[in-house]
Amino acid sequence: MRKKSRQKRPAAPERREALDCIPLRHPDIREEILENGDILIFYPLRMKAWISKILGKLGKIPPKPPVGKLQLDELGSAVWQQINGRQSVRQIIREFTRQYQLHPKEAEVSVTLFLRSLGKRGLIGMK
Repeated sequence: MRKKSRQKRPAAPERREALDCIPLRHPDIREEILENGDILIFYPLRMKAWISKILGKLGKIPPKPPVGKLQLDELGSAVWQQINGRQSVRQIIREFTRQYQLHPKEAEVSVTLFLRSLGKRGLIGMK
């Protein structure tokens, strides 16, 4: 009997390499600044492949992809505004540390976890 070959995931980048990456916003994102200064992000939701297939068989293709909303608090909004396609993760952390007077390690953990959650939602990519 033949074993199924598992696809290997690419190795996670080393910490230094990850901090040198430059986050990029998804091009289809729209944002709105609320009265309190927080940012509300509107982003296209990714449809599951099996749902798309069923809708296609039924002849019911949605005219526009559904839109998700994410309201960022003050800290999330501060990081979001730094994502401009020019600054590395390291530079964003440095600015976040300075702006909120945090310990560098605390800022690194907060910013990287936030960026990871944005990446999982498909709101940002890294170059």
